[in-house]
Formats: sequence, C-alpha cells, structure tokens
Amino acid sequence: MEKSLGRHLIAEFYDCDPQAIDDVEFVEEKMKNAAIIAGATIVGSSFHRFLPYGVSGVVVISESHLTIHTWPEYRYAAIDLFTCGEDTDPWKAFEYLKQVFKAKRTQVFEHLRGDYRTIGIPFEASHKAVKGGVKHE
Repeated sequence: MEKSLGRHLIAEFYDCDPQAIDDVEFVEEKMKNAAIIAGATIVGSSFHRFLPYGVSGVVVISESHLTIHTWPEYRYAAIDLFTCGEDTDPWKAFEYLKQVFKAKRTQVFEHLRGDYRTIGIPFEASHKAVKGGVKHE
C-alpha cells in the first residue's frame, strides 16, 4: 500500500451552468463551501473575474489549496483539489462542486503527493498521511 502526504484531484468539469461559473461571488462562495465540506481549514482566498467572461481563483487551506479556472463560453471549468492529511477528503469537495456547477460530465484523476517511500519517510511516521491513489472517470 502506498502512503503519501496528500491527495491531489485534477478535475475537468464539462457542460456546466455558464452563468454559475461566470459569477465570481458565486464561484468563490462555492469553492469556500467545498473546502469546509472537505474538512479543511480556510486560510484565505483570491478570486478574479475576467472580461468578457471567466473566473479564476484559489482557496488557500491549512491542508494545501483548491483552485478553479472557468471558461463559461465553453461551459467548462478546470478544478484542482489538493488536500493533505487523513482528516480532509477532496472527493467530498469534488462531489459538492459537481452539483453546484451543474456539471453534466466530469473527468478526474487522483495523484498522491509526497510519497513516503520516495521522500524517505518511515511508513510508521506519525504525520497524518493518506493511503491509496486511484484514477477515477
């Protein structure tokens, strides 16, 4: 079994509600909610709306970060959910965002970050690591 410091979901959201993913206040609120739902502690956030359309933003969490970049004209959002420790679950954030942005299709890959073996951390170390690593579609 693999053990790592964190999990990083790289998600593609297709056929989203274009109004939802073009509203910077809505996107920021939902990204912050996703962090809380994942069990993370929010440190700060920064979001920007582009003209004529599109939103980019980050929620910095004690456990890493959640980011989003949207293309409402294509009904598409690129989302990264990177959490560390066993007490956070990026999949909870993923499912919530899929619902609130009304994504009809998604593609997501989970990457383990900070592999214990590669770093040289003893498997029995007390750091709150995560186990697993699965590709999901």
